[in-house]
Amino acid sequence: MKALLQRVTRAEVTVDCRVAGRIGQGFLILLGVGGNDSEKDADYLADKVVNLRVFSDDNSKFNLSALHIKAELLVISQFTLLADTSRGRRPSFTEAAPPETAEKLYDYFIRRVSETGLKIQSGIFGAHMLVSIVNDGPVTIMLDSKDKLA
Repeated sequence: MKALLQRVTRAEVTVDCRVAGRIGQGFLILLGVGGNDSEKDADYLADKVVNLRVFSDDNSKFNLSALHIKAELLVISQFTLLADTSRGRRPSFTEAAPPETAEKLYDYFIRRVSETGLKIQSGIFGAHMLVSIVNDGPVTIMLDSKDKLA
């Protein structure tokens, strides 16, 4: 499972000209689910996202987490994070989970992050979405559940 975090001052996702989710300061999270991912992968990423210290303290040091600042989170499903571009000119998405499996783990990830008490918004799984962000920093970090220590 992969999560691309973008630290934002605000972000919004629209579907069919309607706002599906909107946040202030926090993270836009693009979440990609792989075919071999499980709830353990989602648990690992949920914990990492809320505890990663990439928000600045009074000395402009990355010492604060999403939990510290009561960040808002906007979670968007993004199967293209699993793209394999090693051959040819068209990406392959065979590593991405089938939609039914991916949606269950996407929803599970959102539930796990919601348990922290942070404000969570999301896009609509499988929909064509327009995402608007104001990237703060810019700070963009890729997390991969395969990086977890066994």
